[in-house]
Amino acid sequence: MKLNVLNLDEAKFECVFPRCGGICCQQGEPALEPDEVARITDHLPAILPHLRPSARAEIEARGFIGDKIKDGLPTAKVVDDWCVFSNEGCALHKVGAEEGSWTKYKPWRCVVFPLNQREHDKQWYVRQWGVEEEAWTELFCLNPLESPKSAADTLTGELDYVAARTLEK
Repeated sequence: MKLNVLNLDEAKFECVFPRCGGICCQQGEPALEPDEVARITDHLPAILPHLRPSARAEIEARGFIGDKIKDGLPTAKVVDDWCVFSNEGCALHKVGAEEGSWTKYKPWRCVVFPLNQREHDKQWYVRQWGVEEEAWTELFCLNPLESPKSAADTLTGELDYVAARTLEK
Protein backbone atom coordinates (compact mmCIF):
# COMPACT_ATOMS: atom_id res chain seq x y z
CA MET A 1 0.00 0.00 0.00
CA LYS A 2 1.34 3.40 -0.96
CA LEU A 3 0.54 6.15 1.51
CA ASN A 4 -1.01 9.28 0.02
CA VAL A 5 0.99 12.26 1.33
CA LEU A 6 -0.19 15.63 0.07
CA ASN A 7 3.15 17.42 -0.34
CA LEU A 8 5.53 14.47 -0.62
CA ASP A 9 6.69 15.29 -4.14
CA GLU A 10 7.87 18.80 -3.26
CA ALA A 11 8.83 18.40 0.43
CA LYS A 12 12.49 18.44 1.48
CA PHE A 13 13.72 16.80 4.66
CA GLU A 14 16.86 15.32 6.13
CA CYS A 15 17.26 14.19 9.73
CA VAL A 16 20.71 15.29 10.88
CA PHE A 17 20.67 13.77 14.37
CA PRO A 18 22.94 13.83 16.36
CA ARG A 19 24.29 17.06 14.84
CA CYS A 20 21.05 18.88 15.78
CA GLY A 21 21.17 17.70 19.39
CA GLY A 22 17.74 16.11 19.09
CA ILE A 23 15.99 19.49 19.10
CA CYS A 24 12.68 17.85 18.12
CA CYS A 25 12.65 16.38 21.64
CA GLN A 26 13.06 19.79 23.27
CA GLN A 27 9.69 20.63 24.77
CA GLY A 28 8.54 17.43 23.07
CA GLU A 29 5.27 16.20 24.51
CA PRO A 30 4.10 13.40 22.26
CA ALA A 31 0.56 12.15 22.72
CA LEU A 32 0.58 8.61 24.06
CA GLU A 33 -1.87 5.93 22.96
CA PRO A 34 -3.09 3.56 25.72
CA ASP A 35 -1.05 0.66 24.29
CA GLU A 36 2.07 2.86 24.24
CA VAL A 37 1.58 3.83 27.89
CA ALA A 38 1.16 0.15 28.82
CA ARG A 39 4.24 -0.93 26.83
CA ILE A 40 6.43 1.79 28.35
CA THR A 41 5.09 1.11 31.85
CA ASP A 42 5.76 -2.62 31.52
CA HIS A 43 9.36 -1.98 30.46
CA LEU A 44 10.28 0.95 32.73
CA PRO A 45 12.93 -1.08 34.60
CA ALA A 46 14.86 -1.45 31.33
CA ILE A 47 14.27 2.18 30.30
CA LEU A 48 15.08 3.99 33.58
CA PRO A 49 18.88 3.43 33.47
CA HIS A 50 19.01 5.26 30.10
CA LEU A 51 17.36 8.46 31.37
CA ARG A 52 18.81 11.71 32.60
CA PRO A 53 19.00 11.71 36.43
CA SER A 54 16.35 14.45 36.75
CA ALA A 55 13.99 12.65 34.37
CA ARG A 56 14.50 9.33 36.14
CA ALA A 57 13.79 10.94 39.52
CA GLU A 58 10.58 12.52 38.15
CA ILE A 59 9.36 9.26 36.66
CA GLU A 60 10.14 7.30 39.81
CA ALA A 61 8.33 9.89 41.94
CA ARG A 62 5.35 10.83 39.76
CA GLY A 63 5.38 8.83 36.51
CA PHE A 64 5.98 9.82 32.89
CA ILE A 65 2.50 11.09 31.96
CA GLY A 66 2.23 14.88 31.75
CA ASP A 67 -0.69 17.21 32.43
CA LYS A 68 -1.35 18.20 28.81
CA ILE A 69 -3.78 16.51 26.44
CA LYS A 70 -3.16 16.29 22.66
CA ASP A 71 -5.49 14.56 20.25
CA GLY A 72 -7.57 13.56 23.28
CA LEU A 73 -4.63 11.65 24.76
CA PRO A 74 -2.19 12.25 27.63
CA THR A 75 1.31 13.37 26.75
CA ALA A 76 4.79 12.50 27.94
CA LYS A 77 6.19 14.86 30.56
CA VAL A 78 8.84 17.47 29.96
CA VAL A 79 11.66 17.70 32.51
CA ASP A 80 14.27 20.46 32.29
CA ASP A 81 12.79 21.58 28.95
CA TRP A 82 13.19 18.16 27.29
CA CYS A 83 10.93 15.18 26.77
CA VAL A 84 11.32 12.97 29.81
CA PHE A 85 12.69 10.19 27.55
CA SER A 86 15.31 12.38 25.85
CA ASN A 87 18.92 11.74 26.81
CA GLU A 88 21.34 12.44 23.95
CA GLY A 89 18.70 10.88 21.76
CA CYS A 90 15.58 8.97 22.67
CA ALA A 91 15.94 6.41 25.46
CA LEU A 92 12.88 4.58 24.12
CA HIS A 93 14.56 4.35 20.71
CA LYS A 94 17.82 3.09 22.26
CA VAL A 95 16.21 0.41 24.44
CA GLY A 96 14.01 -0.79 21.60
CA ALA A 97 17.00 -0.95 19.24
CA GLU A 98 18.93 -3.01 21.81
CA GLU A 99 15.99 -5.43 21.79
CA GLY A 100 15.83 -5.56 17.99
CA SER A 101 13.30 -2.84 17.05
CA TRP A 102 13.87 0.88 17.55
CA THR A 103 10.10 1.46 17.19
CA LYS A 104 9.15 -1.01 19.95
CA TYR A 105 8.62 1.54 22.76
CA LYS A 106 8.70 4.84 20.88
CA PRO A 107 5.34 6.63 20.47
CA TRP A 108 4.20 6.24 16.87
CA ARG A 109 3.95 10.02 16.47
CA CYS A 110 7.68 10.26 17.19
CA VAL A 111 8.47 7.34 14.88
CA VAL A 112 6.80 9.02 11.89
CA PHE A 113 8.09 12.58 12.45
CA PRO A 114 7.97 14.81 10.36
CA LEU A 115 4.87 13.18 8.88
CA ASN A 116 1.65 14.55 10.31
CA GLN A 117 -2.06 14.18 9.70
CA ARG A 118 -4.48 17.03 9.21
CA GLU A 119 -7.23 17.04 11.82
CA HIS A 120 -10.11 18.04 9.53
CA ASP A 121 -9.69 15.41 6.81
CA LYS A 122 -7.00 13.01 8.10
CA GLN A 123 -4.78 13.63 5.07
CA TRP A 124 -1.06 13.02 5.62
CA TYR A 125 1.57 15.66 4.88
CA VAL A 126 5.25 16.35 5.54
CA ARG A 127 5.68 19.06 8.16
CA GLN A 128 7.48 22.02 6.56
CA TRP A 129 7.76 25.69 7.26
CA GLY A 130 4.92 27.37 5.38
CA VAL A 131 2.81 24.19 5.13
CA GLU A 132 -0.37 23.71 7.17
CA GLU A 133 0.54 26.73 9.32
CA GLU A 134 3.60 24.96 10.77
CA ALA A 135 4.38 26.65 14.08
CA TRP A 136 7.58 24.81 15.01
CA THR A 137 9.92 27.23 13.25
CA GLU A 138 12.85 26.63 15.61
CA LEU A 139 13.24 23.23 13.97
CA PHE A 140 15.55 24.03 11.09
CA CYS A 141 14.98 20.51 9.69
CA LEU A 142 11.43 21.60 8.79
CA ASN A 143 12.83 24.42 6.65
CA PRO A 144 12.73 23.09 3.07
CA LEU A 145 15.73 25.30 2.23
CA GLU A 146 17.94 23.37 4.70
CA SER A 147 18.19 20.24 2.59
CA PRO A 148 18.15 19.44 -1.11
CA LYS A 149 17.00 15.90 -0.29
CA SER A 150 13.52 14.80 -1.25
CA ALA A 151 11.34 13.70 1.66
CA ALA A 152 10.10 10.91 -0.62
CA ASP A 153 13.65 9.50 -0.49
CA THR A 154 14.57 10.27 3.13
CA LEU A 155 11.30 9.21 4.77
CA THR A 156 10.84 5.75 3.25
CA GLY A 157 10.96 4.05 6.67
CA GLU A 158 8.46 6.47 8.16
CA LEU A 159 6.16 6.14 5.16
CA ASP A 160 6.30 2.33 5.38
CA TYR A 161 5.60 2.49 9.12
CA VAL A 162 2.50 4.68 8.64
CA ALA A 163 1.26 2.52 5.78
CA ALA A 164 1.64 -0.65 7.88
CA ARG A 165 -0.03 1.02 10.86
CA THR A 166 -2.90 2.15 8.63
CA LEU A 167 -3.39 -1.41 7.37
CA GLU A 168 -3.56 -2.69 10.97
CA LYS A 169 -6.57 -0.50 11.74
